[in-house]
Amino acid sequence: MKLPIKSLVCLVVVTGSCIFQSCKKDATSSAAQPDAISETVLAKIQSQGYSTHDVKKTTDGYLVEGDIFLSAAALDKVALNTPILRVPKGEQYRTTNVIGGLPRVITISVTGLPAAYGTATDIAIQRYNALGLQLTLQRVSSNGEVDIQYASLGSGILGQSAGFPSSAGNPPSPIKLNSDANALGSNPSQNYLATVIAHEIGHTIGFRHTDYFNRNYSCGWSWFPNEGDAGVGAINIPGTPTKEDPNSWMLACIGNGVDRPFNANDITALNYLY
Repeated sequence: MKLPIKSLVCLVVVTGSCIFQSCKKDATSSAAQPDAISETVLAKIQSQGYSTHDVKKTTDGYLVEGDIFLSAAALDKVALNTPILRVPKGEQYRTTNVIGGLPRVITISVTGLPAAYGTATDIAIQRYNALGLQLTLQRVSSNGEVDIQYASLGSGILGQSAGFPSSAGNPPSPIKLNSDANALGSNPSQNYLATVIAHEIGHTIGFRHTDYFNRNYSCGWSWFPNEGDAGVGAINIPGTPTKEDPNSWMLACIGNGVDRPFNANDITALNYLY
C-alpha cells in the first residue's frame, strides 16, 4: 500500500507525502458535510498555487496536498504572481526560502510519542548529520525549534509538516505524525518511521517533493498530480538528475514499511543547499 507522506490521499504519500492508498469517497454535496470546506477557502488555497483536492480542515487551519499545513493567516496573504511552471522531469527541488544563518544547529524535540518514535527521530537526525553539512540537527528533550508531535490527521495520512522555511530562514514547527489507528501501524519498523520523519524534516528545511510536478509517479494516481509552484517556489537544484528518481526520500508517496535512506541524488541536493 502506498501512502502520501503527510500525505496519503488516494494513494498514500510521506505533504509535505503515495504512501497512501484508498481514495476517499467524493462528497455529493459540500453543504451536507460537517467538515465541508467553503468555496472562499478553496479559492484562497487555489490562488496560492496549491491543489484543492481533498483539503482537510484541522483545528487551526487546513491540510493540503497530503502533508502541508496552511494556517488561516497564511491563506489571507496575497499570493504572488508566478510564471507558469514548465513540466520538468525528475530533479530535486527546493523552495524559494531555505534555512539561513549557516553554519547552524537546529534543535528537534519529540513530544508525547512512544519511545520507538524517539529512536526513529534519532535515526533520521543521524542520516542528515552523517553528511557533514553546514546544517546540523540536534535532539533536545523539549522545546526544540522543530517539535515532533502526535495528532489525529485522518485516514491515509502519515505525517504533516508545518510548511517550509520562513523568509527569515527559520524552520516551521511542529511536525505532526498521525496517531490514528493503523495510520503508521501498531508496530512500524524504526527505519520506516525514520524515513517518514526525515521526509517531513526535508520540508521544514526547504525541499519540495521530488515528483511535485507529477505525483502519479510515486502515488500511482492523483486527481491533481502537479502540485505547482504553491506560492513557495519549485527551484531545480543543480546537479540532480533529469530523469525520474525512484528512490528519493522526498517522493510524495511511500509504500507501507519502505525504508528510503538518502540516495546519491538526495545527497547531491543536500550538499548543494547546505
